[in-house]
Amino acid sequence: MASRRCPRQVDVALLAVAFVVVACLAAGPALAKQTNQVTVFWGQNKDEGSLQEACDTRLYTTVIISFYSVFGQGRYWRGDLSGHQLSGVGADIKHCQSRGILVLLSIGGGGHDYSLPSSQSAADVADNLWNAHLGGAHLGVYRPFGDAAVDGIDFYIHNGGAADQYDELARCLARKGVRLTASPRCGCPDLRVDRALQTGLFERIHVRFYGDDKCSFKNGSTWGVVEGWNKWTARYPKTEVYLGLAAAESGVPDGAQGTIAVYLKYLYYLLLPEVKKARNYGGVMVWDRYEDKKTGYSGVVKGWA
Repeated sequence: MASRRCPRQVDVALLAVAFVVVACLAAGPALAKQTNQVTVFWGQNKDEGSLQEACDTRLYTTVIISFYSVFGQGRYWRGDLSGHQLSGVGADIKHCQSRGILVLLSIGGGGHDYSLPSSQSAADVADNLWNAHLGGAHLGVYRPFGDAAVDGIDFYIHNGGAADQYDELARCLARKGVRLTASPRCGCPDLRVDRALQTGLFERIHVRFYGDDKCSFKNGSTWGVVEGWNKWTARYPKTEVYLGLAAAESGVPDGAQGTIAVYLKYLYYLLLPEVKKARNYGGVMVWDRYEDKKTGYSGVVKGWA
C-alpha cells in the first residue's frame, strides 16, 4: 500500500476560605504580570458536570477535553468520556466557543492503547483527528461530537517512548493549520514529546507539576517546581509555558495543623512570584474539572494567574 500523505488542508469550604485569602492578599506579589489565563481538563468524571457548566463558571479561558486515548495501531477513539453523554457534547463545544473559550481535544492520557511507531501511523492518526474532530468531513469517519469542531489538539503523552513519531504527527496537523499545545510531565525534558516540542509548532506547553515526587507542587514545597520551571521556560523560550497544578493537591503538608488558607500562601508568596519572572509565562493549568469543582481551586488561582 502506498504511504498516505498527511491531510492537507479542595471542597466548598476551601472555596470560602479561598475568597478570604484573595481579599487579604489582593495587593501582594503574585498579582504582578497577570495573564488571567486558566486552563482546565474536563472529561474524566461524570460527576464533574457538563462541558457547558464548566464554561459558564467564567473561571476558564481554555477547556481541554480528555482523552482521545486509542490510536496508532489501526484503531481510533470513538468518544467514551467516563460516563458523559456524547449527545450533548457537540452543542456544549459550540456554546463554549461562542463565549470566547478555547476548546481543545487532548490525545494520550494514562492508558496503554496508543502509540505512534511509524510515520505512516502518524499520518493515519492526523487524518482521523482531522476528519473526526476538526475541520474535515470524510465520508464514513465517525464524528463523536457531530459537526462541532474543536479548536486544536493537546498532546498529553503519559506513556510510550522517545521513538514514537509525535513530531511527525505535529507536522501533519500543523500543515492543516491546527493549533497545537502539549501537557508534558514536569521532568525536563520529557523525552516522550521532546522531539515534537523541538519542532517549534506548539503555541503553548502546560507543564504538569503534579504526579511526580521530584517536581510536583505539593506538601508546601516550591523548590522542585521552580527548578523544573526554569528549565522548561529556558528550553522553549518562544513558547508560552503554563504552570500545571492539581486541584486535589492543596499544598497542605501531611499531618499539618491549621487552615488550608495558611498553605495557599505558599502558592501566592513563594511559587507564583518565581514563576512569573519568566518572559514566556502564560498562565495556570488546573487538573481537573472534577476536583476543581469540589475544592474551588480555580477560584483561588484565577485572580493570581
